[in-house]
Amino acid sequence: MTHLVNDPKHFAADVLAGFVRAHPDRVMATHGGAVRATETPPGEVAVVLGGGSGHYPAFAGWIGEGMAHGAVCGNIFASPSASQAVSVARAAHAGGGVLFGFGNYAGDVLQFSRAVEMLAKEGIEARILTVTDDIASAEDHAERRGIAGDLPVFKIAGAAAAQGWSLDEVERVTQHANERTFTIGVAMSGCTLPGAEAPLFTVPDGSLAIGLGIHGEPGLSEVPLGTADEVADDLVDRLLDALPADRGDRVAVLVNGLGSTTYEEQFVVFARVADRLEAEGFTLVGPEVGEHVTSLDMAGLSVTMMLLDEELEQLWRAPVDTPAFRRGSFSGATAAPPRRATLPQQVVAERSAGAEPSQRAAAAALHLLDEVVEVLKEHEAELGELDAVAGDGDHGQGMVLGVVGAAERGHEAIGDGVGLGTFLREVGEAWAESAGGTSGALWGAALVAAGDRLGDTDAPSPGDVAEAVTSAVDAMTAMGKAELGEKTMMDAAIPFAQTLAQRVAAGDVITDAWAAAVQVATEAASSTASLQAKKGRAKTHGDHSVGHADPGATSFALVCATVTKEV
Repeated sequence: MTHLVNDPKHFAADVLAGFVRAHPDRVMATHGGAVRATETPPGEVAVVLGGGSGHYPAFAGWIGEGMAHGAVCGNIFASPSASQAVSVARAAHAGGGVLFGFGNYAGDVLQFSRAVEMLAKEGIEARILTVTDDIASAEDHAERRGIAGDLPVFKIAGAAAAQGWSLDEVERVTQHANERTFTIGVAMSGCTLPGAEAPLFTVPDGSLAIGLGIHGEPGLSEVPLGTADEVADDLVDRLLDALPADRGDRVAVLVNGLGSTTYEEQFVVFARVADRLEAEGFTLVGPEVGEHVTSLDMAGLSVTMMLLDEELEQLWRAPVDTPAFRRGSFSGATAAPPRRATLPQQVVAERSAGAEPSQRAAAAALHLLDEVVEVLKEHEAELGELDAVAGDGDHGQGMVLGVVGAAERGHEAIGDGVGLGTFLREVGEAWAESAGGTSGALWGAALVAAGDRLGDTDAPSPGDVAEAVTSAVDAMTAMGKAELGEKTMMDAAIPFAQTLAQRVAAGDVITDAWAAAVQVATEAASSTASLQAKKGRAKTHGDHSVGHADPGATSFALVCATVTKEV
């Protein structure tokens, strides 16, 4: 359990502030995360890592020579926003392009992909690289989630960048490293979110959960807890079964602690892992034992193997110097990089006043948004509990963070006399920024799309409202690529938009049309309890969620129901 907490919702920000203060010669804070405090050689590829907080030293602990140029730090177990990723990338960029590295999670893919698009408009070329090392999460390597394999894969990326490789070559070798990296993890207990009173999942005494996730997702199966050697044997057996035929005979090995498993225990396990792999004919190259990718206070560990060829081994052995991971030394003939003088500043767009009818509509929308804030706060724990069934338990917190950030921006915008379109676009951007994660990206895209449809001139007609909702849901669908029946927010959003459009077209007044759409969405959200998750983090644990409604669909219906009294 995390005991030393101020406001749980600000825990990630407080952690980052303390980390930067502890390493002033190495890192500097920037909007959304941190970057190197020293200058990067001109033309060098900038490796920018990122994801949710709660995994230290991943990701900010890896900023430094030979590894990352910056890290984007989201809320606990939630992906950072696209705007945060853009901010860090802009500050880290040295003219050679940007490689974003992160684990294969839906929210991270959505947010970092959007960041690549945004950077392209600024003339900065960026690519994304997802780590997919967890053999328990999927048969297809490309579909797996990323866990402790982050360390060796990103070490390869940083070494290649430090040696002056081009963006194409850094991307190529990092992808190659990922394809040769395999991990399996176990847990003896779940982790507890800051401020929470109970862990996200529990493991019965005397048992071991196999195939855990690093965001508090439960294991995929449970087995009796044996001796350290028996646990090591089980993990090695699973890894050996997952290796390709061309496995070679040289391997980088990582035994990684998840937060509260002692180093002594990790060393006992590593000794057996080393014996087993050497007996299989492997030579261990630069093995690592310790906490590298944690999950708050989870008790457990993982074993990672990266199969080496000559190219990968050279990069794995290359020097690295970060706050949390150091190896070798850089040439003394090279002067230490100079300290940065400044960082790029955030650009704040000026607001234009809307026409009076649109201003009145925006003021009504703000009142509505304030109501949604209170409703989501009231249901935060319930939504978190739904999410914890097969996910990381942060959906309620993410929705509250998003809507509170949106409301704060909305009050600022209304004070400047904006119209409804600008209001919705700004609160959408703020929602995505404040919440991060999949839900933040989807709600942000939806509100921006609705604002683009409505504009800043007229008060919306019922037809305008229906078309704006359709645009919003279309934006969610295009971004999330989820279909009906996959147990996501879209199982409520799509029928809501369709029903609203049909009832308005039939001549219903907007209040009746909206109420009918809410009823359909609420029923659809409840019916997701019978579905198995096929998207997002819950996909890996899809059968665990059967019997429980999808949290995203539930919160969507809840928000729309709150709007009913104001439409």
